[in-house]
Amino acid sequence: MFSKKSVKAVSTAILMAGATTGFAQSIPSLKDTFKNDFGIGTALNNGQIEERDPAMTQLIVSQFNMATPENVMKSALIHPKWDTYDFVVPDKLVAFGKKHNIKINGHTLVWHSQLPSFIRGVHSKDSIQTFFNDHIKTVAGRYKDNIFSWDVVNEALNEDGTLRKTVFLDYLGEGYIAEAFRLTQQAAPNVELYYNDYNNEQPAKRAGCIELIKKVQASGARIDGVGIQGHWHVGKVPFKDIEESILQYAALGLKVMFTELDIEVLPRNFQGADVNQRMASNPSLNPYTAGLPDDVQKQLAADYEALFKLFLKHKDKVTRVTLWGVNDANSWLNGWPVRGRTNYPLLFDRNNQPKPAFYSVVALKK
Repeated sequence: MFSKKSVKAVSTAILMAGATTGFAQSIPSLKDTFKNDFGIGTALNNGQIEERDPAMTQLIVSQFNMATPENVMKSALIHPKWDTYDFVVPDKLVAFGKKHNIKINGHTLVWHSQLPSFIRGVHSKDSIQTFFNDHIKTVAGRYKDNIFSWDVVNEALNEDGTLRKTVFLDYLGEGYIAEAFRLTQQAAPNVELYYNDYNNEQPAKRAGCIELIKKVQASGARIDGVGIQGHWHVGKVPFKDIEESILQYAALGLKVMFTELDIEVLPRNFQGADVNQRMASNPSLNPYTAGLPDDVQKQLAADYEALFKLFLKHKDKVTRVTLWGVNDANSWLNGWPVRGRTNYPLLFDRNNQPKPAFYSVVALKK
């Protein structure tokens, strides 16, 4: 187990393996390490999709066999005006996947956040229904032969497991979730369909998620899997709840995946990934600007090791593990819930070099 080694010694070994920028060919591959277990994914931003940085592209292609767009398929960007769609970057994402043999997970068709600005001026059921139907049919239909899966509905639940108040719930009623799956199934019959949320490994929210899934199934619409986002905090990963969730979701006949995995190392006074929550900037909330202390680095490695050990234990149920970002520099956690922080939640550092957590994970298969 990595935590028995000196972080300093491992860091020196990493530097000897390659330059501090770029990516060393001799470093193990996550996708190859777990090729017989589950897919290994990452989240891609525009620059990565457009291959602006060759070293970054090399890292992505060598390490990952699945990818989710961080933002470009969200409705505000892909459907900016009532009668206008922008498929330029999403089409590049599809081309990237084909070029590099990376399966693409579409993200996301129905979400209360990052909606087009014109939705704020819509105040009728018929108009919301028209937007809802047209958006799903148009976007899912365009990529029906080019992507592997869709996060059909994203984050529809409150922490207590009740349905979140959204424009879709307000105007279309709770049946909008099953309807989204039905419409997507019609538009993209060969694509896998998922429900995705954060904290849905927690008992109350899990119960609500199970109820939601059963209603979709009872409606006759197809749902293939459930995504547990996996935005957790170092030293506080809820392993028992995660395992219980894998078992309970799988018992519904669903594939289980971890869709947005990262482990926060900076102070925060709440749990979860609600993008609407913010904290005021304070120097005490950004303590590691000069680097991550050895003890935190070791805990991060231990947490990732324990997580992947759990995923391997249930590899017959877990089909994908996606890290939410390629390296620490492009993690969304640098800007949320406090802007401008220096965060370290992923397996690769800001120079594309594998961290101790990376080695703790790949060592599980040796």
